[in-house]
Amino acid sequence: MDLGFRLKQFRELKQLSQGDIEQRTGLLRCYISRVENGHTVPSLETLEKLARALEVQLYQLFYPYQGSEDNATEGTRSNGDWAGARPGRALFSKLRNALSHMSQNDRDLLLYTAAKMASHKRR
Repeated sequence: MDLGFRLKQFRELKQLSQGDIEQRTGLLRCYISRVENGHTVPSLETLEKLARALEVQLYQLFYPYQGSEDNATEGTRSNGDWAGARPGRALFSKLRNALSHMSQNDRDLLLYTAAKMASHKRR
């Protein structure tokens, strides 16, 4: 499953249009379309905006959750996980499994740490 497809699933699950996301994030509708169709890879900051607009936690964009709303995203699992056939598939599966067993506070701490590391690397 790719990230753009996951974003579109969440948007449709919440019954939001790309225009609604545009208003909530300040991102252009054409940019949102390009992300959903896999033509553009958003930055971490943009993903945070999109997650807030969709009213989901950032990790949920990467991790198939097991709530009652999962019925709408169940079909993505049959296509393999987010890493697909890429070399990092085994590592991603381990990460996904670990995230599923973490508390929300631990996931937030992990995302905060990753964001700090990413911003430090850019300098």
